[in-house]
Amino acid sequence: MAVTGPKTGFKVGSQDLGDKYISKDYLLDVYPNLVPGRTSPGIWSWGRNNYGQLGLGDTTHRSSPVQVGALTNWRQVSCGTNHVAAVKTDGTLWSWGANWSGQLGLDNTTHRSSPVQVGALTNWKLVASGWYHTAAIKTDGTLWLWGGNNYGQLGLDDTANRSSPVQVGALTNWRQIAGGRGHTAAIKTDGTLWLWGGNNYGQLGLDDTANRSSPVQVGTLTNWKRVACGIFHTAAVKTDGTLWSWGKNKYGGLGLGDTTHRSSPVQVGTLTDWRLVTSGYYHIAAIKNDGTLWSWGRNNSGQLGLGDTANRSSPVQVGTLTNWKLVASGAYHVAAVKTDGTLWLWGYNNYHGGLGLGDTTNRSSPVQVGTLTNWKLVASGSDHTVAIQDGYL
Repeated sequence: MAVTGPKTGFKVGSQDLGDKYISKDYLLDVYPNLVPGRTSPGIWSWGRNNYGQLGLGDTTHRSSPVQVGALTNWRQVSCGTNHVAAVKTDGTLWSWGANWSGQLGLDNTTHRSSPVQVGALTNWKLVASGWYHTAAIKTDGTLWLWGGNNYGQLGLDDTANRSSPVQVGALTNWRQIAGGRGHTAAIKTDGTLWLWGGNNYGQLGLDDTANRSSPVQVGTLTNWKRVACGIFHTAAVKTDGTLWSWGKNKYGGLGLGDTTHRSSPVQVGTLTDWRLVTSGYYHIAAIKNDGTLWSWGRNNSGQLGLGDTANRSSPVQVGTLTNWKLVASGAYHVAAVKTDGTLWLWGYNNYHGGLGLGDTTNRSSPVQVGTLTNWKLVASGSDHTVAIQDGYL
């Protein structure tokens, strides 16, 4: 993230920011009035809506993006199978959609079709959704989980579901989190990698297939940068730019040139220029430092974006463009944002229109959603997509 001034004696209203450097994104999100012609970001959703996961106050499917309410202060969003959790710029946490396991964190199991605030706290920093559970990190570095816990994926040393956020341990150095079907992965500020939950295919990376109900460190390395969870596999990027994967590999989703399951991290190729990785049910998509997009694994609905439906067991570049900025994988579809702010989707689209293209036809190559160039962040669920627009209009 680029860091800009101002720094000394800077004030916004009555708030004195002192001599701290302020990131551009922070200024734009928290003080949008400083930038002429800009509003704070709004959130949009489309696709399957049987549990109200689109947040539109009903259960009607949508095949094109529809704005969720009129609020314009959304900062980060994540999608589970049929639920959504999001953080606003004021630090509040909100959720909606399916709630049979308490994954909305609202102290009950009632589905919601509109955003509902989780508690009253204003110090939520980051949220990630698993299939039936949710994990979040606060600004103080504490880790909190809730929802389904049949495999111990909440990390609370038991298998009892929780319908409200519960702190995992007492540590205050959690930095990044990801959720799979029944497992959770997290990286601490010291660069260590921790996993827990279901492990039937070795997705915890602990060299066995035993479930864990509390966080367990994967190896002893301290250079893990980013982690993503699929349905039964895990992928991660290290600070040296190497890419690693482990777990179920039936369709070649680990990118190792075969279909053999792995219970410990294995490096994908020898390249050291991987920047971002995301996992769907049985596929992985990743972006390199040069802005190229790569994918591999199951491709039954064209979710690899390679113009066909053939599975791949090794990374294959998606087109030739070098301006991919971020990518998010759903069950069988993928969404991505380019550096020019355009939004692109591909893969499964039957019945519910999860690609946002106004129809229910699958796509095996990236297709632009509308013509807007102010998309900032995107998240994908089982068959729905949620995205945040930047405020430049």
